[in-house]
Amino acid sequence: MKIGVLDSGYNSYSIEQQHVKKYGFELEVFEEHFGDLAEKIEFSSDKTGLFIRQTEIDKTFLDQCPKLKAIVRYGIGYDNINLEEAKAHNIKVANVQGYATNCVSEHAQALMFACLRSLPKGELDIHSRFGKPPVPDIFELHDKTLGIIGLGRIGSRFASSCRPLFKRILAVDPYIPFVRFKKAGVIRSELNKLLTESHVISIHCNLTMETNHLINRDTIRLMKNRPIIINTARGPVMNEKDILWALKKNRIHSAGIDVWENEPITSKQRFLTDHSRVVSTGHYAWYSDNSSLELQKRAAENMVGLLKGKIVMDQLV
Repeated sequence: MKIGVLDSGYNSYSIEQQHVKKYGFELEVFEEHFGDLAEKIEFSSDKTGLFIRQTEIDKTFLDQCPKLKAIVRYGIGYDNINLEEAKAHNIKVANVQGYATNCVSEHAQALMFACLRSLPKGELDIHSRFGKPPVPDIFELHDKTLGIIGLGRIGSRFASSCRPLFKRILAVDPYIPFVRFKKAGVIRSELNKLLTESHVISIHCNLTMETNHLINRDTIRLMKNRPIIINTARGPVMNEKDILWALKKNRIHSAGIDVWENEPITSKQRFLTDHSRVVSTGHYAWYSDNSSLELQKRAAENMVGLLKGKIVMDQLV
């Protein structure tokens, strides 16, 4: 039975290869990371299992993969997989939760400080403005409010890291019990209150119909403190055109963005990536030397578990 890696891009797949081979499976890699959809479907048509990243898995795709029994997505999100269709096709689905909790939290914190201290502009100005701040509105955190949208593993870890830095931390997550807020040392809040009172807002929620374009002109208008906005969650949680509008209207201080509405980014997104008040990184908050190995190891274990009829910890369907 064949297992396919549909969205390639990692340096090696020896971890997956060695693990699945022990259980009698053969691993094949589709070499085109962002290949043609028809070619992806052709590659997948004889596969029993698929490892994916960004490919959209819907009814049309699944109808053409009659042997498919399991899908494992590298990473935490799963918005590109139609879970109802997977269930209707009797296909089990899992992702990989918790593998990058520390490094995503640390990356979000790095973006926060880079925005706060205007580090990219400071580097550019080092010869022409030595000894002078690159922007006048560098502020301190000790008397400020942090707002966290999404208090799962990463949001909670981010809260823990930032607790000594801020006067208070507000968090919103309708799917987390109250005890988790207390354990994280944060104040449970409604979204509007968080947007109104926060000086830094960090996004750590999943992408759903409810959170798509959660940060838009209307919600930005609620922000009274010209906050820094950090997004290491999913790109479409923010409307990028509205972020640019907010920067032009001086409604936000700056933005630190690791995830984008369109990935990989195109020249049409240079209006944000090149903005002096935006710190841009290319969707690598998930990466560290440890987390990348953990991701591939856990993905391989989940795949074999699903195909062997086991219930795995990260199973979605």
